[in-house]
Amino acid sequence: MITACLLAAFAMSCGSGENKGASSKDSTAISGDSTVSPTPTLANQKGLELIATLDCTTCHELRAKKIGPAYSDVAEKYRGVPHAMDTLVQKVLKGGSGNWGAVPMTPHPNLSDSDARAMVAYILTLKK
Repeated sequence: MITACLLAAFAMSCGSGENKGASSKDSTAISGDSTVSPTPTLANQKGLELIATLDCTTCHELRAKKIGPAYSDVAEKYRGVPHAMDTLVQKVLKGGSGNWGAVPMTPHPNLSDSDARAMVAYILTLKK
């Protein structure tokens, strides 16, 4: 019963892919951790801004596992992996499951490929 409630709450909170209205450019709005302030390169700033305005922070934090993996854990896992960018962009757009546990990542079909790429580019710059 608890698992069913958790999955229902997850689906409701992460599934829309709509703008949640967040507008902060401060990385602490993304991380939920005021002690972490990664400085993205100018090229990756767009990815950071997109993450802040979408539903991503419902399931992910910068340095800590939440419902999904921490962004820094994703960056570590895919560092040096061939085609990591393409793989992760497809996961953002189409969703997926099994790589980080039983809870599925919901798809974000309304997100453009270029926006998903910008978000993944930022995530892949993170270090543990």
